[in-house]
Amino acid sequence: MKILVGYDGSHRAENALTLALSHAKAFEAMVVIVTSLQQSPTLHNIDIEKAQSELEYLRTPFNVEGIECDAQVSVSYRTPGEDLVHFAQENRIGCIFIGLKKRSPLGKLVFGSTAQYVILKAPCPVISVR
Repeated sequence: MKILVGYDGSHRAENALTLALSHAKAFEAMVVIVTSLQQSPTLHNIDIEKAQSELEYLRTPFNVEGIECDAQVSVSYRTPGEDLVHFAQENRIGCIFIGLKKRSPLGKLVFGSTAQYVILKAPCPVISVR
């Protein structure tokens, strides 16, 4: 089984990582941590390098526990939600863990909701964490 964790650097994403670690131990699963960055003129190589560095650090607890863990930055023209769902489809992911931020209906309309998109479109179960 493969577990995907959508990581954006937030406290909620940290909570999703912690829960994914316990599930990976219980189910002897591989974990893939993905940070999705949307390609734009304001995205610079230093942003990508910073995200990669942070992801390498996040692998440490998984390595200590002997859990296979891959971490990668995905840069595409898709929104982060679309990118995570696409990644799950392409890599036969069994479960997705994602941090959930409460937004007003207007906030969802204006800014969208990555978690909502993933929950509605994912090809596998999604566990949302606050």
